[in-house]
Amino acid sequence: MTNPPPSPATRVVGSSDFDAPIDSRYFEDYHVGAVYEYGYVSVSDDDIITFARAFDPQPFHVDRDAALAGPFAGLIASGFHTNALFMRLFADHFLSHVASLGSPGCDELRWTTPVRPGDTLRLRTRIIEVRPSNSKPDRGLVRTTGDMINQNEDVVMSLTIVNLLRRRPS
Repeated sequence: MTNPPPSPATRVVGSSDFDAPIDSRYFEDYHVGAVYEYGYVSVSDDDIITFARAFDPQPFHVDRDAALAGPFAGLIASGFHTNALFMRLFADHFLSHVASLGSPGCDELRWTTPVRPGDTLRLRTRIIEVRPSNSKPDRGLVRTTGDMINQNEDVVMSLTIVNLLRRRPS
C-alpha cells in the first residue's frame, strides 16, 4: 500500500524544512532542537459532526442546537478529531515515509482550546531527543513535541510523541 498524497489544503509554513525529502528521510536526518511548521487544515461544522457521529457522539460535537446550550456555547471538535488532524499533518510532512517503524505512544496529550467550525490549524514540531537504540543498532528513537495551533495563534492541542526510525543503510 502506498501513502496517500498530502491533503491539497496542506503546505509547509516554516522558513525551512528537512534537508532530506520525506521519502528518503532516516533517523540521522532528525536533530535535537529543530523546529518545523506545517499546515494548514480547515475544520468545518460538517467535518466535526461527521467525525463525532462515528467516534465521539457527545451533544456538543454532534448537535448544533444542543451545543449552543452546552458548556462550550457552540459546536466544538472532539479532541480525538483534533488528534487525527495532527496525525495527518505529522504523517504527511514530518514522519519519514521510508524509515518509520511505528511508535510506542505519546505522552502529555492536552486539548487546551476548543477547535470550532471555521478554524484553520497548523502543526508545529520540535525535536527534543534523538537517541540510537541500545538493543537494535538498525534504528533509533526520536522524541518530538507537537502543537496544533489555530489561526489566532492559540495552541489547541499539544503532546509529546515518540517514534522509532530506521537508520540510513550503509
